[in-house]
Amino acid sequence: MSAADTTDTIVLIERDCAVATLTLNRPDRLNALNNALLTGLRDAMQELAGDDSVHAVIVTGAGRAFCAGADLSDMSQVNTRDLNDPSRAQTRSVFDDLEEAFESFPKSLIAAVNGLGVGFGFTLLGYCDHVFLAEGARLRTPFSQLGLCPEASASYTFPMRMGWAEASRALLMGEWFTAQDVVASGLGQEVVALDALLETARAFARKYEQCPLQSLKATKALMLAAHLPHIRKAREAENAKMRELLGTPANKQALADFASRQGKGRT
Repeated sequence: MSAADTTDTIVLIERDCAVATLTLNRPDRLNALNNALLTGLRDAMQELAGDDSVHAVIVTGAGRAFCAGADLSDMSQVNTRDLNDPSRAQTRSVFDDLEEAFESFPKSLIAAVNGLGVGFGFTLLGYCDHVFLAEGARLRTPFSQLGLCPEASASYTFPMRMGWAEASRALLMGEWFTAQDVVASGLGQEVVALDALLETARAFARKYEQCPLQSLKATKALMLAAHLPHIRKAREAENAKMRELLGTPANKQALADFASRQGKGRT
C-alpha cells in the first residue's frame, strides 16, 4: 500500500444536502481495487446506509477511470501464495462485505461512470438504481479471459437487466461495451458529456430530496424483496466458484500473459 492509499483518503465522501457523492480516489491506478480501496469503499457504503440525512448516493471515480476492477498486481501476489494462506480468505471476506453493502443498499444508488470500467467497475452497475455514463466510457468484464467467473451477483443481475444475449457478451465473451451499448442494453439510463456528468447525476439525485426517507427505504425494500434472495444466492455461488478458480494454473497463466502484454505496452 502506498502512502496515499489510506482508507480516509482513498474513498472520498462529499455531502450536499440529502445527496452524497462517493468518489473512488486512486486515479494513479485507475481506481483499481486493492485492499485499502476495498475496505474504504465497504466502510463508506455501510456509513451512508445508516446515515438518515442521506437520501441518495452517487458513486463515481477520480481521474480518467471509473474503476479498473481488481488491482492485478495485488492479485498476482495473492495468487502466488499457498491456497490456504489467510490473506486469500481475508481479501475475499472484505470483498464479500462490499458486495453485500451494495446489494442491500436501502436508498437510491446512482452510478456516474466517468471513464474506464473493468470487472467490478462494470458489475457493480447491476446493483445501481440509475446509471449515467460519460460519452467516452468503456466497460468490460474479462473474467473468462482471466480463468475466473463473474462476481458481484452479475450472473443474476446482468441477465435480469440486460437480457441473456447481452449478458453473455459481457460475461462470457468479455467484449467491450461503449456507454451507448450500456444504455441500449437497458443497464444504463443516459449518456452525457464528461464535463456535465456529475452535475447531471446530482441534479437527478436531488429529486430524491423531496421524498420522505421512510418512503424511499420502504419502497426500495419492497422492490428488492423478490430479487434479493436470488442476488445473494448468486453472490454466494460466485464467491465459492471464485475461490476454486483463483490461483489455479489457468488463472496464473492468464495473469502472467496479462503482465507480459503490459510490459510490452499492450492492453
